[in-house]
Amino acid sequence: MADIFHEVDEEVRREQLKKLWDRYSLYLIAAAILIVAAIAAWRGYEYWVAKRAATAGAAFEAAMSLSEQSKYTEAEAAFAKVAAEAPEGYRVLARMRAAGALAQVKPAEAVKAYDEISADASVGAIWQDLAAVRAGMLLVDTLSFVDMRRRLDAATEPSRSFRHTARELLALSAWRNHELAAARKYLDMITGDPDSPAGTRARAEVLSGLVAGEDKS
Repeated sequence: MADIFHEVDEEVRREQLKKLWDRYSLYLIAAAILIVAAIAAWRGYEYWVAKRAATAGAAFEAAMSLSEQSKYTEAEAAFAKVAAEAPEGYRVLARMRAAGALAQVKPAEAVKAYDEISADASVGAIWQDLAAVRAGMLLVDTLSFVDMRRRLDAATEPSRSFRHTARELLALSAWRNHELAAARKYLDMITGDPDSPAGTRARAEVLSGLVAGEDKS
């Protein structure tokens, strides 16, 4: 008797499953097709991204090679092309490299290129500060201390990644422009920061001697 009831239950379950399949089979098939299509689209997107990255990487390496061969004009054009066409990860680096190549042949245009990066909030504070520091390196011998401070003072704050170089450039600019109190201020920031690199500290000590010498004269 138990077997009969078991067979009846199985038949009822099969009938219920058949009704469910008849009612929802099109939806289930459509969902399966959509899942397969989504996976295929994602795989295609991943392939496209990888291909773009490989192309950009090759173009970047070629531009680097031109720069290493001192073909700065050609390198600048190649980096500019990468910056315009490459995926996001390569763009800022290519812009920085393009400005670096320009610095070898057209310093004024390089400063302009660095300034554009420094003013571009979308690249992030680290790249902005690095660009400002690179421009400052090109200008420190000719620009007034007031203008150098306007460019770099914010980058000297304790939380900034390139504060050590920014402080050193401002101390040097202040000394060159006979702003001795300002020079001592930035030199004190260098010596008072436990994270200041050894090379920066050594140069700060030399500059401190020069400032002290001017104080006595």
